[in-house]
Amino acid sequence: MELKHLRAFVTLAEELHFGRAAQRLAIVQPALSMQIKALEGWLGVRLLDRNRHSVTLTDVGRLFLEEARATLHQAQHSADVARGLGRGETGRIRLGFVSSVLPELLPTLIRQAHQRYPGIQLELKDMPGPDQIQALKSGQLDFGLMRLPAPYAGVQTQAVLHESIIVALPAGHPMAKSPIIDAKALAHLPVLILARRYAAGFYDSLLQAIAAQGGKLAVADELGEFTTMLALVAAGLGIGLLPLNAARALPPGVIARPLDLADYRTTTGLAWTSLDTAVKTTAFNLMRELFFNNGPL
Repeated sequence: MELKHLRAFVTLAEELHFGRAAQRLAIVQPALSMQIKALEGWLGVRLLDRNRHSVTLTDVGRLFLEEARATLHQAQHSADVARGLGRGETGRIRLGFVSSVLPELLPTLIRQAHQRYPGIQLELKDMPGPDQIQALKSGQLDFGLMRLPAPYAGVQTQAVLHESIIVALPAGHPMAKSPIIDAKALAHLPVLILARRYAAGFYDSLLQAIAAQGGKLAVADELGEFTTMLALVAAGLGIGLLPLNAARALPPGVIARPLDLADYRTTTGLAWTSLDTAVKTTAFNLMRELFFNNGPL
């Protein structure tokens, strides 16, 4: 039994007329008759009763019709999946990310991927940069969105987001009256900052930028999450330094003010090790189109 035999039977069952069925199949009528006979011979049952004036389905034929349609549908689906895989339009992409891409970058990527490539499944993992690097190298991630610089052998990176730094303050803090905060004003204040082990490049470059403006930090605590940092600020346990996007959703009792660091911007980038499959290339091209060459925030 071949798929062409099933197509011939389904078409004839729908038309109940050899001439019209043959026309739909773009074959001659004798060829259609031969295919039906071959199918019935292979099955060992009669599917259709036909005479000079009519064609009707037998009881077996009516039951077999639904099975034949289901088989043809599955065959078409399998072919579509294979073609989609070959074109990079079907498959799974495992993407690591840091929390500050949640407000803008990640929703944009999810929305565009769903609209343009519904056959691609995005598997998202919230994890710090060093963990992303290990997962990329071990093949557990395909791409990572992490803080740059991230100079690791075998990992390629491309900047996708540049952000200014803000100061998160309790609403009643004296510095809340300032429209912009001078780096020198941070001296002797309890400052909360992202721990160096989670983003060494971010940590070092931020402290260098503050020092370049004549500032000096009294670090009260180094934390693993900006959400934790904001909770501590709300509790009055310090002021927080964080990228602009990480402060898009401030808790009650916390306000944000820009920190004057001249032209300094912290950078989030896309990281990957290889584009060795069609679906990885498709995802990379989509992210390049959406995010590369973004201006500063």
